[in-house]
Amino acid sequence: MNSNEQLELLTARHVDLFSADDLKKKLEIAAKEKRGLRIKYGADPSAPDIHLGHVVGLNKLREFQDAGHTVVFIIGDFTGMIGDPSGKSATRPALSKEQVLENAESYKKQIFKILDPEKTEVRFNSEWLGEMKFEDVIRLSAHVTVAQLLARDDFSKRYADNRPISLVEFLYPLVQAYDSVMVEADVELGGTDQLFNLLLGRELQKIYGQPPQVVMTLPLIEGLDGVQKMSKSLNNYVGVNESPKEMFGKLMSVSDELMWKYFLYVLCRTPAEIETMQANVASGELHPKAVKDELARCVVDRFVGEGEGQRASEEFARVFAQNQLPQDMLDLELPAEEIGLINLVVKAGFAPSNGEARRLIQQGGVRINDEQLTDIKAIVTPVAGMILKVGKRKFARLKV
Repeated sequence: MNSNEQLELLTARHVDLFSADDLKKKLEIAAKEKRGLRIKYGADPSAPDIHLGHVVGLNKLREFQDAGHTVVFIIGDFTGMIGDPSGKSATRPALSKEQVLENAESYKKQIFKILDPEKTEVRFNSEWLGEMKFEDVIRLSAHVTVAQLLARDDFSKRYADNRPISLVEFLYPLVQAYDSVMVEADVELGGTDQLFNLLLGRELQKIYGQPPQVVMTLPLIEGLDGVQKMSKSLNNYVGVNESPKEMFGKLMSVSDELMWKYFLYVLCRTPAEIETMQANVASGELHPKAVKDELARCVVDRFVGEGEGQRASEEFARVFAQNQLPQDMLDLELPAEEIGLINLVVKAGFAPSNGEARRLIQQGGVRINDEQLTDIKAIVTPVAGMILKVGKRKFARLKV
């Protein structure tokens, strides 16, 4: 591909770009020097699972790789122990070193479901940040003013509302920007909530005598609720490591409006392809449910394996359309003694805590042998073959 063709491919689906001219120049210089650009992408391993929200950025990174460039995937093991409020009204909790390293290992395994490992350079920012002395931090801090930091939207809102902002939080965008200097990034990608931090990287590179990186932001897609951005903490996510059944069922629950975004940003369908599908839905030639089924099948095939999407689709139809029980139901062994309904739900692994189990019961999401139970004090006497159902997709057969 020539530079113009690359530019068209690589800038598709972006939100902010600083700037297209800079990117074109970098592509032309790299082509003359017969080398690839260094594309920086940072991820703080605050949770061990990668979900479809992360896939938006990983898809773009893969496009850069396919065009001959190198992805520098920075795992923020050091910054993950600080906490970052980007896009939030409060600081994200800091993690222990053990938690960060455990999550980082999980990240490394999952990103290669999308990225080419031969064109990926995985770095941990503790390599350079962990070696800095206090005097180095002071010198680095001298390059940025408080006024510059308060220009960041979430900081300015909290300052205006007289809510506290710690100095640690002020340091976070600075050290993220310093990462760009240390890996000599040509381009940095991130979500729209990271725009300030990415632009600060450009400024810091200039100060250190490096060509400023091109900054590209990508959209933050809404989660299953259709309102807030996809997040594990909000439990509105689809993880790339989930079972085919769980992944398929979650995707079938998204709204008709939201599924088009998933086609565009997760499966990278072209706007023309999406417009054709939308026209077919509008004309009645296609039912929205059939389109959503295609979305779910394609996502499952991509992250689990070819053919798994069709099997998940058939199982979904059998269980939900025909009101039958799933074939691969969990067998839950219990002693022949009474057990509280809350404990039963937790023991089956269908709720992470008693509080969550209580909420599910009160909301009418728990059934035994298709009988809805809403009494949080209910006591169950296990009987072999009894079916526990939680929500729409979780089933367990009791074995005594």
